[in-house]
Parts: sequence; C-alpha cells; structure tokens
Amino acid sequence: MGEATQAAGRRTERVRTGLDVLVERRFAPLRGRAVGLVCNPTTVDRRLRHAADLLHEAPGIRLAALFGPEHGVRGDIQYMAAARGGRDRKIGVPVHSLYGNGPASLRPTDRALRGVDALVFDIQDVGARYYTYQATMLFCMEAAAQAKIDFFVLDRPNPIGGRHVEGPALRPGFGSFCGVHDVAVRHGLTVGELADLYRRERKLDLALTVIPCRGWRREMFQRDTRLPWVFPSPNMPTPETALVYPGMCLLEGTNLSEGRGTARPFELCGAPWLDADSLTEALSAERLPGVRFRPVRFVPTWDKHAGKRCHGVEILVADREAFRPFRTGVACVAAARAQDPGRFRWRTEGYEFVEDIPAFDLLCGSSREREAIERGRGWRDLAADWTREERAFIRRRAPHLRYDT
Repeated sequence: MGEATQAAGRRTERVRTGLDVLVERRFAPLRGRAVGLVCNPTTVDRRLRHAADLLHEAPGIRLAALFGPEHGVRGDIQYMAAARGGRDRKIGVPVHSLYGNGPASLRPTDRALRGVDALVFDIQDVGARYYTYQATMLFCMEAAAQAKIDFFVLDRPNPIGGRHVEGPALRPGFGSFCGVHDVAVRHGLTVGELADLYRRERKLDLALTVIPCRGWRREMFQRDTRLPWVFPSPNMPTPETALVYPGMCLLEGTNLSEGRGTARPFELCGAPWLDADSLTEALSAERLPGVRFRPVRFVPTWDKHAGKRCHGVEILVADREAFRPFRTGVACVAAARAQDPGRFRWRTEGYEFVEDIPAFDLLCGSSREREAIERGRGWRDLAADWTREERAFIRRRAPHLRYDT
C-alpha cells in the first residue's frame, strides 16, 4: 500500500472509544465478573448508549454498583456540591457517591467495594490537571489496589489534543483534589495514559487494564474525532469550552466571574468594576498566541456577581493549534487585577476541602504565580519557568508528546 493510500486510510478511520472497543469485543474482558462502574453522562458509546445500561444487559456480567464522581452519575449536580448515593432510578443498581462533604467522601469505601471484583472507569476528561475526574480515578485505583480488585480504564480521546503540554508543575505542599499528582496543567494525555503514569509513579500494586481508543491520533481535537460530545460537567457545554478551561479555570481562584451563570462559561471574564474596553486593549497588547479578545457585558444568573452587570472580555480562539490557554488565563487575571487592585480579591475560603491555601495557588500548584501578579508582573515574566517545567514533564514522563517554543 502506498503512502498516499495509507494516509487516506488514516483520515477516514472511524475513532472508537474504549467503550466502543469493549462493545465490539462483546465485553469479553469482563465476563464472569461482578463489576463496579465509575461513570457519569459521558459514559456512552458512539450510539449514545450508556455503559451502565449495556453492562446491566450483558450476559455473563453482574453490574454490582455505580460510582458517581463530582456532579453525580447523571451529571445533574453543580460544582462543589455533594453528590448523592442511593439507587439508580433506571436500572435499580446501588449508587455510591465519590464527592461529598469532606476528603473521606472522595474515595470508595471498603463496604461499597464489597462483592465487586472489577472496577471500571469510563469518564470523559478534558485534559486539565484540575479537572477532578482524574483525581477520582487515582483514588479509585488506590482503593482497588488495596482491595485487590482488577481495574479497567476505557480510554477516551483528549478533547484538546494530545500533542501540547502547558503550565507549571505541582509543587509539594500544594496538593488538593484539583491537583492530586504532579502533571502539567495541560498534560496532553488521555485518561488511560494518566492511569498508567499514576500506577508507575505511585508504585501501585494494581492489575490495570487500559482498553485503548482506536483511530485517534494525537493531533486530533474533539471535533476531528466526530464522536458525540456529552457535557462532562454542567459548565462544560462544548469542546471549545474544554480548550479554554486549562487557563480560564484560574478565575475560580479570584472574585472575577469566569462566566458561570451564562451560556459561555470559561469563555467570559469579567466583574462589575472593570472597564471592558480598557481590559480588551491591555490583553490585546500582550500578543498572546492564537487568541483574540472582545469587550463584553454580561449578567450571570447565579454564582459570582449573580444579577449584576459584569464588564470584561470574551476569549475568542483564532488558532487552536497555536492557542496557549494557561498563559491566556494568567494574563487575564493579571490584567484585571492591574486595572483595579483595590476591588480585586483572591479566593481565600476553603477550596476543594483545603482551608489554609489560596484557591489560585492550588490551581497553579504553587504560590509563585499569585505572588508575581501581586508584584505587577505578567505572564511573560513567568514563561521561562513554565517552559523549563513543561520540557521536564515531557522529557521524564511523556517523551511522545510535543513541545513548541
């Protein structure tokens, strides 16, 4: 077969998730097992059939329990609100919450795992260190290792691509549920690759099986896969939201609105005291790659500044390959604070069950970025440090990834 024919074949090959592959194999790896499924609404195949329904009906498999991460099994719970247990209304299977009111609630209990001999994880990640589903996966892996239960990951494509790495390392003392392991903020890995990295670096005595995607290539973004996009969480409505999230989630660590309570979460940045035109000019002058800024006014219906008119910017990705979300997020925070330091605030109340560390520090993985912004420094002053850490991450742990200067 010639090179042109091979290339054409790669372009037309249908992308299959790990669940699609498992369905094609008629669930052979799970037959004869009592299965616990860690899931949410994204746990569907190409035909939008939920894995819980498929496993419940599959011959030779007993679906023993469902485990729901943040936002719950059915995805109807807002961020940082406790998920519920009970029984699934559709299939009657017991549901165990993995996101409650304290750190102990984040892990499967011994009682919940009783009678389970295979724990299956199938949830769509968005490629950012602080998206909590990967923390849930790690805690489930640790619980499975302790209970001597086999662990399966049904892999899914990274929706923001698998070639680029961005952002600082996670420093000791800054770990939390939004940063449980030292990977780059934009890590470029799939959940299956993360699981393998966790097992190696945590030295887990765990029988891990990753059922990989088929047809996915690292340069693909979500739209390229032609797979259905199901909200991974209530404020992640589109793949474009996922692309800006590794930077714009940093606004959670401030009193700036990140657009929650609007139709464009994480694509908006604003506050009642800001001047939208001045903020747009300041950010445009930074010449950040692959992005443009538009002055906007918006009124959140809930969360920060609910019912108040906010003035700020819309994040418009002009070139998804060139776009660097973390650098953009830091630039937005720095520019907003510089415009009115007296009204700007860091979020200091307990964030993800950590009381004594500012939320912005937990998201960045250190106090370095916050302290630099307070001194009036911008993202360019920090970029050299990030570059070293990004390259170190790739060199030591993910040499198949790509770094672009």
